[in-house]
Amino acid sequence: VAVVKPTPPVAEVLVWDVPVRVFHWLLVFSVAGAWLSAESERWRWWHETWGYTTLGLMAFRLVWGWVGTRHARFADFVRAPAVVWAYVLKMVRMRAPRHVGHNPLGAWAVLALIALTSLTGVSGWLIADGDAPGWLEEAHELAANALMATIAVHVLGVLFSGWLHHENLVRAMLTGRKRATPDQGIGQAWAGLGVVMVVAVMWFWWSQR
Repeated sequence: VAVVKPTPPVAEVLVWDVPVRVFHWLLVFSVAGAWLSAESERWRWWHETWGYTTLGLMAFRLVWGWVGTRHARFADFVRAPAVVWAYVLKMVRMRAPRHVGHNPLGAWAVLALIALTSLTGVSGWLIADGDAPGWLEEAHELAANALMATIAVHVLGVLFSGWLHHENLVRAMLTGRKRATPDQGIGQAWAGLGVVMVVAVMWFWWSQR
């Protein structure tokens, strides 16, 4: 007699740990602040401070991508180009499967955002003293523009995916919870580390004054 295993119940489970959420929203604030203050000499101090903050956040995300919780790890969501392309084709036909963590296309957007944010931050650091060659300043501006374009595509992707699967992904990045079975969630939120991150960033901003 075949034994039928009961289907695990679907509920709101913890998917995104606190450090991932703190990283995400601090990055949103810092990138937006750096972008809005880019053309103002009056806000130059804040522009550089927010830029350095993004570099610190990138360093954390690279480490957390290896040692963090399940859905924060690169191994959980980074897929080969063939898998990403297959996902895109399904998305065009409105048949893209739902993923508890990042979907294959969203994963590549994450990698692009990490690369462009790092490139923008490093090039900004190199020209901070004002003696950098013109081509480096142009590279900084080009990287920043490419970053903003990628962010726009990322936001559109989030909105589309949320509409397609009837879920609020912005809310999920605030609460850390999504619809899933208990075995798809994570067991620890790492709230303490999230608090340390916020305190470290606040201290850095204060120390730069």
